[in-house]
Amino acid sequence: MYTILLVEDDHAIREMLTMFLTTKKYAVLEAEDGKAALEHLSQKTPDLLVLDWMLPDTDGLQLMQEIREIPVHKDLPILMLTARAEETDKIKGLDKGADDYMTKPVSLKELDARIRAIIRRTQGLNQQQQLTQGDIILDPDNKKVKIRTEAVKISSMEYKLLYFFMKNPDRLFTRNQLLDSVWGQTTFVEERTVDVHIMRLRKILKNYGLEKMLETVRGMGYRFHKEL
Repeated sequence: MYTILLVEDDHAIREMLTMFLTTKKYAVLEAEDGKAALEHLSQKTPDLLVLDWMLPDTDGLQLMQEIREIPVHKDLPILMLTARAEETDKIKGLDKGADDYMTKPVSLKELDARIRAIIRRTQGLNQQQQLTQGDIILDPDNKKVKIRTEAVKISSMEYKLLYFFMKNPDRLFTRNQLLDSVWGQTTFVEERTVDVHIMRLRKILKNYGLEKMLETVRGMGYRFHKEL
């Protein structure tokens, strides 16, 4: 089942779209503003973001740029769904990073067709981006991790942290850099949070004798090694 994050401040429209998408067998996460959207993204990476332009606390284009700056979400498919129907608005939305652009009032059948097209296209790309470092295999398409041939049970945040490290092996990152890159610059959490999730990720790796791949550099930060 694919997950869609729907960011729409109009309660009636959000409720209608959620009901429709649910009948199409999507899991739907709802957000009424940018803050709620970022909170969802800090916990789970959806397969698609449906984003309104005019939000009560931010501009949809600005929110899209913020999301694109978070490494684990830089390739997140985004469909803008907005009342702004001018050609210049469409061009601006697409130029700023939207994968598709639809105007309200929306045809639900067309919306379903466009969502399916985006997911087919982006899932095909993701399948080519499997990451392998040593004995660890990370599958971005299905958000799953294998060590050797065994599927690994891993939480959403530990997955995001591992994904970031595997995309940037053998580089030293401070806690603040990890907070900005994995949690996002607009998410306010303490540096101690990084240590807690590093400890949990290392515990997972230790089950396979791979804990030394994740190095603590005292007084500086953390580094992930390609090989032991």
